[in-house]
Formats: sequence, structure tokens, C-alpha cells
Amino acid sequence: MAPTQIDDPDLSIVAVLDRWPAAAWVFLRHRMLCVGCAVAPFHTISDACLEYGLSESVFRAEIARAIGAAAQGE
Repeated sequence: MAPTQIDDPDLSIVAVLDRWPAAAWVFLRHRMLCVGCAVAPFHTISDACLEYGLSESVFRAEIARAIGAAAQGE
């Protein structure tokens, strides 16, 4: 099985947060209630961006930067 990638459109928000905890700060910075939400296991980043009116490509890029910074210990 290939490793999970942040750009996987089927990845649930819970899976993102479990795999990359640093992503939580991106959700919180945008005042999104996804962290700890009961629906997060069923919603994807696409769903959340649509719900909050955010650009998905920009949001995913922010998450990728947060993950990269965490991996480098910043």
C-alpha cells in the first residue's frame, strides 16, 4: 500500500489530524471547528473548505507547509 498523501481527496479530517498533528493548527488558525468535531471522521478537506468558503488549494498548501515545518522541527 502506498503511503498516505495530504492531497488524497478521500482522506478524512480525522485521518489527516491523526497522521499529521501539526495540521490542527491550520484548522484552528482559520477558526474551523473540525478539530474534535463529531463529523470529522466523515468529512474530507474538500468538504471542510466548501463549508467554510476557503480555497482548497491554498488550504492544502498551508497544511503541507505546517507538516513540513513540523518534520524539520521548527
